[in-house]
Amino acid sequence: MTGHRGAILGLHLGVIGVLAALYFVLPAYHVSNLARIMVLSVFAMGYNIAFGYTGLLSLGHALFFASGLYATGTLVQLAGWPAGPGLLAGIAGGALAALAVGLLALRTTGVAFMIVTLMFAQAGYLLILYFGPLTRGDEGYVIDRASRVVAGLDLSDDRTRYFAALALFALALLACLALVRSPTGRVLVAMRENAERSRMLGYDPFRYRLIGLVASGLLAGASGAAYGLMFGYVGATFASIQYSILPLLWVLLGGAGTVLGPFLGTLVMFYLVDLSSSVTTAHLMVVGLALLALVLFARKGLLGSLRERALPWLP
Repeated sequence: MTGHRGAILGLHLGVIGVLAALYFVLPAYHVSNLARIMVLSVFAMGYNIAFGYTGLLSLGHALFFASGLYATGTLVQLAGWPAGPGLLAGIAGGALAALAVGLLALRTTGVAFMIVTLMFAQAGYLLILYFGPLTRGDEGYVIDRASRVVAGLDLSDDRTRYFAALALFALALLACLALVRSPTGRVLVAMRENAERSRMLGYDPFRYRLIGLVASGLLAGASGAAYGLMFGYVGATFASIQYSILPLLWVLLGGAGTVLGPFLGTLVMFYLVDLSSSVTTAHLMVVGLALLALVLFARKGLLGSLRERALPWLP
């Protein structure tokens, strides 16, 4: 068991180390892509806490991502806040949005929960469009380069942005690893497997599901806030249903209920779209075929299937 713990920590630290080294060997195009993938994979990690570990199939996570994005963008670009406090406000915005949704949506389960979260997300999207004079709706707005400086670090600089994205990714990855190996994480998994049995053992399903959803929203908000500062754009597209479905696909592809699965799924899906778009306009068909192959040959995702067949100690 101790050996497995060391191997688990070493694996995750090794992934972080490889990503740090890749900056020095990859072309600028792929460095920029990896920075974006690392930020978005934090969003996927948040979704994985809710779906992969707690068993909450949500279609409303775009609301949490957009809450972080717009809280930071509005305060930094429109209210003149420094980027550091704006970033913290975005993280808090995602967690608070998840708390508000969870207090109501978690009174339902199953398909009803999925529909309620979708309704909240769509309401958030429509609010952004309604307040178009402030949010600029689908057109969105650009955050000035001068406003994207945190603790003296200019996040519009390619090198700084990459390592800031890596720091965020590393912090989120290790936090997720700590959570899923903690007693609270074990209870979340128990809720996913059999909520009624967990209730009989003295655990409150509503409380623990709310903890899981708020932790999920916090990571989604952090991803949204960081995305706005690092890439300098805020727009209503990030609140649309597309950004509730994408993290679900990333998690399913990489492996729901695995710590590294969300990153792997985000990486594979990003380059699948990128490479197929360069050779055909029907890139969504390529993505569809890949997902069909996943369902047929690796139903638990890439890492989930690897864990099932060869590495049962993978968290």
